[in-house]
Amino acid sequence: MRTLAVLPVKAFGLAKQRLGDAVGADDRRSLARAMAGDVLEALGRVEGLESVILVSAQRFEVEATPSSRRFSPARVEVVHDPEEVGQSAAAQRGVRAAVERSAERVLLVPGDCPALDPAEVDALLAAPEAGVVIVPDRHGAGTNALLIAPPDAVEPAFGPGSFARHAALAHTAGARVRIGRLPSLELDVDTPDDLAALRVALAARAGGAPRTRALLDRIPSAHVR
Repeated sequence: MRTLAVLPVKAFGLAKQRLGDAVGADDRRSLARAMAGDVLEALGRVEGLESVILVSAQRFEVEATPSSRRFSPARVEVVHDPEEVGQSAAAQRGVRAAVERSAERVLLVPGDCPALDPAEVDALLAAPEAGVVIVPDRHGAGTNALLIAPPDAVEPAFGPGSFARHAALAHTAGARVRIGRLPSLELDVDTPDDLAALRVALAARAGGAPRTRALLDRIPSAHVR
């Protein structure tokens, strides 16, 4: 099944405001860039993805790292988002681009899940059935990824309470709904507690997220509650 990923990337200067004083403004901007770069690189390693559509209002280039030998920038297409009115709108812009490219299925992924494991995503993509797969966040209330086949089966509706909202939208559309359990995708970063959890998760595994790891080494953990 021809599958494309959609990765909305918010302007780094506006990202991660909920981290507040736990992380300074410059470090918030750098952290947003590092996490998005790691997510994009990880998606580039997923064998089941044909390409990645990156939706952003800004120019965004991923620098190579020693762990990115298999990453191919040719697999990434940037779709300009001149409005930047939110994750759902950006994701839908990416979905439309995927449909124009004859995608049979889309995977919507946020740019703040740097622990993403390509092997877990490949396992998710191994099931070719149509419908909607919802990957919840670690709290079970939000949505950290959506796998939609066909791509226009439902419109993305991210934000607080989006897990239940996506399930309801899929049921209303008559689509088959499944919950996907991907531990590496359940951890996004919005709050200081999320950032502390990310530190623990990355410390517990080897490899992956090289940009985020390097950035976190420079941010004193004492500043993260």
